[in-house]
Amino acid sequence: MRTPSLTRRGLLGRSAATAGGLAVVPLVARAAPEIPATTAPPNPVRTPEMVDVVLQVNGKRLPLAIEPRVSLLDALREQAGLTGTKKGCDRGSCGACTVHVDGRRVNACLTLAIRCQNKAVTTIEGLAAGDTLHPMQAAFVAHDAFQCGYCTPGQIMSAVALIEEGHAHSDGDIREWMAGNICRCGAYNHIVDAVRDVAGQTDTGRG
Repeated sequence: MRTPSLTRRGLLGRSAATAGGLAVVPLVARAAPEIPATTAPPNPVRTPEMVDVVLQVNGKRLPLAIEPRVSLLDALREQAGLTGTKKGCDRGSCGACTVHVDGRRVNACLTLAIRCQNKAVTTIEGLAAGDTLHPMQAAFVAHDAFQCGYCTPGQIMSAVALIEEGHAHSDGDIREWMAGNICRCGAYNHIVDAVRDVAGQTDTGRG
C-alpha cells in the first residue's frame, strides 16, 4: 500500500501549526485572571491632617474633608466632581482653571480650598440656568470662539468677570484683561467677538 507523499508546503504547514500550539499553551497558562474594572475611585482615607470645610459652590452647600494644602481646583475636580474647571499648567499661567470666588475671578490651582470657607464659589457648571445657557456661553457658540474646547471654561469665566469689572470698553481692553487666559488653538479673535457681543460693544477700537 502506497503512503501519501508529504510535500514541502505541507511539512512547513504542519511545523508552523505545531510550533504555534506549543507557543500558545504556556502563554495561556501564564495569563493573569481578569480583574473587574471599578466604576468609581474609593473614598479617600481620612488622615490626621484633614480638616472639615464647607464651601458654597454654585449656590449649594458643599462639605468636604481635605488636607490644608489641597487647592480649590483639586477639591472641585476630585472631590466635588465638578470637572468643567480644567487643570492646565497648574501654575496659574494658562487660566484654564479660572473660577469666581465672591464674584472675583481667581486661578483655582493657586487658591487653597481651605481659604474659601464660607465664600461663594462659581464654576462653569453654575453659569447656565438649567438648559438655558449664560449669554457668554451662547456667544462663544455663536461666534465659534473655541476649537478643542479645553480652555473654554476658563475663558468664559474670565470673560464674564471682565464685563462685570467694567473692562470691556474696547477690543484692546478685552485683549488686555483676557491676557491671563491662553488659547493654544488661537481662537483669540473669535473670543474677542463673543465678549464684545455680550458687552454690547461695536467694532470701534478693534486693532
